[in-house]
Parts: sequence; C-alpha cells; structure tokens
Amino acid sequence: RGVSAAASRTPHPAPALWPAMDFAALEAREGVRLSWNAWPSSRIEATRVVLPFGAVCTPVAPMPQIAVLPYAPVVCAECSAVLNPFCSVDYRQKRWQCCLCNAGNPLPRNYHEIHENNLPAELFPAYTSVEYQMENKTPRPPCFLLVLDTTMAAEELQDAKDSLGQLVALLPEECLVGLVTFGATVTVHEVCAGAMPKAFVLRGTDDISQDSLKKLLGLELSAHEHAHYNKQQGSAVAEAANPLRRFILPVAECEFTLQTILDEVQPDPFPREAGMRPFRATGVAIAVAAGLVAESHSAQGARVMVFTSGPCTMGPGTIVGRDLGENIRTHQDFNKGTATHYKAASKFYNQVGIRLATHAHTLDVFACSLDQVGLAEMKTAVDQTGGVMVLAEQFRAETFRNSLRRLFRRDASGALDMYFNATFSVFVVPQVMVCGGIGPMSALAVKSKSISENEVGMGQTTSWRVCSLSSTTSISVYYEIVNQHSNPIPAGTPFYLQFCVRYKRSNGEIRLRVITVARRWAESSGAPDIVAGFDQEATALLMARVATFRVEHEETFDLLRWLDRTLIRVGTKFGEYQRDAPETFRMPGPFAIYPQFMFNLRRSQFLQTANNTPDETAFYRLMMGRETVVNSLVMIQPTLTSYSFSGPPRPVLLDVASIQPDVILLLDTFFMIVVHAGNTVAAWRKANYQDLPARGLP
Repeated sequence: RGVSAAASRTPHPAPALWPAMDFAALEAREGVRLSWNAWPSSRIEATRVVLPFGAVCTPVAPMPQIAVLPYAPVVCAECSAVLNPFCSVDYRQKRWQCCLCNAGNPLPRNYHEIHENNLPAELFPAYTSVEYQMENKTPRPPCFLLVLDTTMAAEELQDAKDSLGQLVALLPEECLVGLVTFGATVTVHEVCAGAMPKAFVLRGTDDISQDSLKKLLGLELSAHEHAHYNKQQGSAVAEAANPLRRFILPVAECEFTLQTILDEVQPDPFPREAGMRPFRATGVAIAVAAGLVAESHSAQGARVMVFTSGPCTMGPGTIVGRDLGENIRTHQDFNKGTATHYKAASKFYNQVGIRLATHAHTLDVFACSLDQVGLAEMKTAVDQTGGVMVLAEQFRAETFRNSLRRLFRRDASGALDMYFNATFSVFVVPQVMVCGGIGPMSALAVKSKSISENEVGMGQTTSWRVCSLSSTTSISVYYEIVNQHSNPIPAGTPFYLQFCVRYKRSNGEIRLRVITVARRWAESSGAPDIVAGFDQEATALLMARVATFRVEHEETFDLLRWLDRTLIRVGTKFGEYQRDAPETFRMPGPFAIYPQFMFNLRRSQFLQTANNTPDETAFYRLMMGRETVVNSLVMIQPTLTSYSFSGPPRPVLLDVASIQPDVILLLDTFFMIVVHAGNTVAAWRKANYQDLPARGLP
C-alpha cells in the first residue's frame, strides 16, 4: 500500500532537523540528481551509509537558459576536465587551477585579456552548465536504414509499408535513407533513380562479413582499378561503387523511388509448409544492414531500424525452430537451462551490437506480433547502441503510429530530438573514484587514475559511447569514496563532479555540454547534512538499475535477499526506534518513502517474471535503464490520481479504499493508462450526462 509516486514528489512533512531540499530545482539547473548531496569524508564512514553514492545524469536534458558558446573549451592538461566557475584563476599570471585535480594550467592566448570584470562565459558563477559549439569540418546528416520483414500476410505487410512511408515523411529532406527487406533471403535495394534499379539477393543461412558484403554488393575496386585510382581526383568507377550513390541517398533525392519500391514489395514467396513457421532470416538481415551502414556512414550518426512480425527461424540469430510443435522459450526454460537457441542467439546479437557500437550506429527493433520475436536475445545489441524497442500487436495500431511520431519529433529549432555519436565522460576529485555506469551505452577503453576496482555496471573506464540518445535519456554513474580516515577533510569543504557529453545533432552540428556540480563533505555518516541531503527518488532508481543489471549478468545472484538485507541495514543505520518496541520505528523525513519504493520494486515486472514473456521483461528492463528519475519512479510505483467534484485532482493511495462511487481514478503505470469510474459516475455516463452542457463532467 505505497503512496503513489505523484504523492512522493510532493514535499514531505519533516522535522526541522531535516530541512527539505528541492532536488527537482537542482535537476532543472544541472541536469543531475545525486543519491547523497553531502558525502562522508572517508572510506570507512562511506561504507556505513549502506546505499550507493551515485548520480543520475540526463546529458541533453532541455535547458532553455543554458549558454551556447561558439568556441572550443579550455581543458586541463592533467585530468582533461573543462574550465568551469569553480576553478580559481590567477589573472596576473594568466593561469588557472583545476578544481578537480588541483593542477595548474596556463590560459590560452585568447584569454589573456580577462580580469575580474571581463570574464568568459564559462567562468560566470551561474553558468555551471554550458554548451560549446564545436567545429565540424565534414558535417553529414544522419542515416536511417529501414529493414522490413516480408514474411507476413499481404494486409499486414501493407500496414507495415504504410508505417515506413509515414516514417520517411517525418524525416528532414537532407537525411539519408535506404531499404533492406528480408524473408528466407535478404534483399538490398538500390534507391537511386534509374530506369531499372537493382536489388541484390543474399542467402539468409550464413552470417556475412564486412569484406564479403563489399564484394557481393560491388562496393570495392578491383586490383586494376586500385592501381589506377587517384585519391585526389577520384574516379568514375569509385564514385559508381560508392554506397552513398546507390543504396543510401537523401530523402529529397530518393523519396519517389523508395515509395515505388515499397509499393512493389510483396509477401515473401518462399513456400511455407503446414505446421511450420515461415523462413525468417532476421539475424542475417541485421548483420547485412550493419555492414552496409558501416561501409557508407562509419563514425557518423546512423540507425538500423528493423520492422518485424515474428522470431528469426533460420541462420545465425535463430530464436526458435520452424516446427510449430517447438514452443518459443519462456522464463521457465531459462531457469531449467532448456532454452535451446538462447545462448547462441544472444552471442550473435551481442557481436552485431559490438560491430554497430564500434561505428557509432544504433539498432532499433519495432516488433508487431501477437507472439514473441526475440527481443530478449536482441536486448544487448539494442541497449549498448542506445536503440529503442517498440512492442505492439499490429503495425496499424494507433499506439504504434504515435510511437513513431514521438521518436521523430522535432525540437524548438526544427531539428530532430535525436542525437548521435555521443561520448559521455565523467571527472572526479582525487578522493573519489568511478565504479562504473549503467545506461544505453558501451564502455570505451579509456584508462584513468580515477577508476575503482569495485566495478558496478560497465566499469573499468570513465568514458562511454552513447550511439544515440534523446532529451529524456539518463545515465547512472556510481562512485566510491577512497579518502583514508587518517586524512580528515574539514566538514563543509566543497568537492566537485563533472559530466561532459559530446554529441552530434541531426543538422550536423557538434556540441559539447559540460555540467559541473558542487557538493560538500560531511564529518561522518551520521552527520545531519548526510540525512538532509538524501534523495530517496534518485537512490531508488540507482538501486533498481543495479538490481536489474546484476540479475541479468550474474546467474547465482539472490536479488530479493540482497534488496531486503540492504533495506534492513538502512533502517538500522538511519531509523529511529526504541529497542524491543517495533511500533516506535520510523524513518526520518528524507527517507520516509524509500522503503515503499523498495517494496514496489520487489513486486515490479523488472524483478518478477511471472505473467510476462522474456520479450516483455527485456522491454521493461530496457526502459528502466534509460528513463529519467520521475518516469522511472512511475514505472516502479504507479501514480493514482483522483478526480471528483469536491476539489482539484489529487494523488491517492494505491489501495482499494481509494475507489469511491462519485470519483474517477486515473492509474498511470508509464506503460499504460487505466481509467476507473465509480458506480455513480458510470451511471451518469450511461445516462449521457456528459453531453449536457449544464452537467458536463469536469
């Protein structure tokens, strides 16, 4: 019987000892929420806090007030952190001291005119978050390679083609687009204008390497052509072989040809026997698409968008056999170890995901089927490339069409709310180390003195590649305090954390957002500042992501026992009670709702697999790993809002007692909306009272 998440976001009554902090206001200004906003100053005291020290960063959160600076940042030579308002500057010597590593650095020549009354924007006290507009010598628009499953009925295929037509209409004219279709074979279509565009048909039984794909599609020059090739002047042969002139073209140049090809696409003609599933080479189709965009658009923003209506039944990446007598795997099969194809398929899709992430490309899966399609196996590839999953029953479903429109929505400047080829980096003070990160990203091999041996999520680095992200994508970073107890830090001394994300916009512009946050050290784990600075909402999300990550990557992990023991330790440390008197137990104000979050997390679809298929579980966990704090809390603990004539809408308890005859209840679980009308309201609606102007319901 937890309080709804909407209620939890309302300031909670607390004793004067625990003044309420406005974490939402901090997030709006910084784009970051920390689990603890005051940290104990030693490793020993940090372990007594029990819960993790972490941050939930939304790298490209909308910040209308953020300054955009049209020049390159000033970077510390020692730790690579960026100059910010917390750095001290010697105006006479023209030097600055990094607030993170304390190293001294000379200011560049164009900064030699600065003084107390003539500061660059990044040193303004209010500009703790700024964006730099970086130079891009070769701006190129993003690429969208559409991969369409044709093993479906003619009517369903027509709905899928209509969805692809809608998608193309939503793209800016300069964006690049291409088309691959698949069934028993994989077909790569030329979209260039011509009397008779070609289509290359590839076998769907074997994986196709990058070199093999180049030969099959005619993308490489012969030995003789190489010998006579002039790199400066180019050649007509090389231009003709360029995939950007044949298979992938701007929407403005190929929209008519692409629509003509889509109109001519027919259901896969390969014969299908009774009692058998259709031949569907999804794995090979994704591998071919990944190779094509790697050849034409390497290190540029690109998305491989797969539209499928069933599981892969042949070739690498097979999810289930063709015989309908073989049931597709369930969670029980995972527990028993009888999921025949799972490990091989997961390994294949993971390798494809690594290939995509290496070239900064994204895999999206749009699955419209009444059965599973293999999202559980594909999740790793989608997650590490920052892709999206969309589940629906039909391609014509309004929710599916709305999801497409939302994915390709525009921002205030008219560009797509979609960012590509991002690098997310974190910087810390010497007393703190980075344990790892969890989010829609892949780790980069960046070594640093700030890397902790205690790995959480994707560790052993301080930088990650985010192939694609949006304004609501959030990343969790976990820290460890390593300062020794024998080296005390005075209470109230500030420390700093910095987050840098370099990303590319859909219009080709490259930007670097730098977020620097300042918090204070506390004397011990029991200091009032520690408790007052506890953000129970951010901590609940950090714990949920650790729990889902560990349950997916550790076979022997007893998840529920770990959550329960952690909560007991938190209650022992911070709870207020009298010995042998359970009725006196209470949590201080900043912790008041945290136990309810953990209660609902234990029962949620992220940890409990009953009544969910593996594909649904993969989808839920994927969303938990990337959404903002507020959205994730709604997933963990749905909001229930009451609408009545007695006052404005208000959040109520997730309890049967909230059902009243004259009340309408709105349940928001993030994934769906449920509206319940009380008996009296239902009778009014049946009598059509809502159509009467004088008695219209509010």
